[in-house]
Amino acid sequence: MLPLQGIRVIDLTTVAMGPLASQWLGDFGADVIKIEAPDGDSTRQTGPSTEAGMATMFLSANRNKRSVVLDLKEPEARETLERLINSADVFMHNIRPQKLERLGLEPEKLIERNPRLVYAGLHGFGEAGPYGGRPAYDDIIQGLSGCADLMRRQTGEPQYFPTITADKTTGLVAAMAILAALTGRATSGRGAIVEVPMFECMVGFNLLEHLYGRQFVPPHGNMGYPRVLSRHRRPYRTSDGFICMLPYTDAHWHAFFVEAGAAEHAADPRFVTMSARTTNIDELYELAAGLIAQYSTGHWLAACERIGVPAAPVLSLDDLIEDPHLDAVDFFSELHDPALGDLLMPGVPVLFDGERPPVGMPPRLGQHNDEVLGEGGISKIDAEEPRARGPSED
Repeated sequence: MLPLQGIRVIDLTTVAMGPLASQWLGDFGADVIKIEAPDGDSTRQTGPSTEAGMATMFLSANRNKRSVVLDLKEPEARETLERLINSADVFMHNIRPQKLERLGLEPEKLIERNPRLVYAGLHGFGEAGPYGGRPAYDDIIQGLSGCADLMRRQTGEPQYFPTITADKTTGLVAAMAILAALTGRATSGRGAIVEVPMFECMVGFNLLEHLYGRQFVPPHGNMGYPRVLSRHRRPYRTSDGFICMLPYTDAHWHAFFVEAGAAEHAADPRFVTMSARTTNIDELYELAAGLIAQYSTGHWLAACERIGVPAAPVLSLDDLIEDPHLDAVDFFSELHDPALGDLLMPGVPVLFDGERPPVGMPPRLGQHNDEVLGEGGISKIDAEEPRARGPSED
């Protein structure tokens, strides 16, 4: 039995951040009801697909859920949503505050009717600040939170991380915050209003190491952790490829220099202590790069294993599919769908009592309308009718 078995989540989020958060809850056993507009989550159209509405981005962020279509422009649909929320444990959305009142989804109103409800709003920015209510996507938050500046410091020009890091990080924080609120409810008997802003989450994410000298008042130095900002921090080139190596402790660096035939550098005052190495990190990494380039990747992998220095080959994304470790721990799941065929899905990365939670097929649009509404004793709503009339104005 998974730990969130018996917890029902009404999920009104779309795109990536919110669906990733609710997917974690579904992975851990919660019954996640994904509420979608008649046209569905936009990610249903993002990426390769063999069936309309079942594109790869949707498949990646919506496993272990059920889909219900409600056109919230219609009063009857809003009433149905409220009834679903009244019996739920968690309600989560990423609707900007300006639209909440029009939909009748203000937190105080919903918690008054369901005092045990955990109400989670996933926003771009904290509502109390001057940015509150602004639209936000991953690129916007990466630019505001320092991600693009970190790339500028290392490469010379602002760039985004080549992954939706703000969406994925905030999705994790949101899942963690909802779990914390559920834990608190077990003690107090009451739910909570949880606010998860992307901007603040990513500022905290980046400043973990990069607040650095500004941690002190007055400052004891500049912002930015020199080791990870060094332009030389990258996989090292070997005589026949690349390798990831990280001599980190005093003992690591001493063993590395001896192994590289450059023992004299082990006593260099610039490199003897952690503090000295951090101050002189560019010189250290440049020196190491020259030494590592003299030998093959295989040579260094064997040497590092022998002397206890962490090292690994550089894998491509394609390599991950055949990685022997991931194969041995049964990380990937293969699903078969009569219409889509065989699908490869990354597994849930955590184990409970030695077991990896199963990966369920992401739902088709509105697939569970009758099932979910029937469970709640709610009359069937014809989801096709609003669609046939065409979209109405906001």
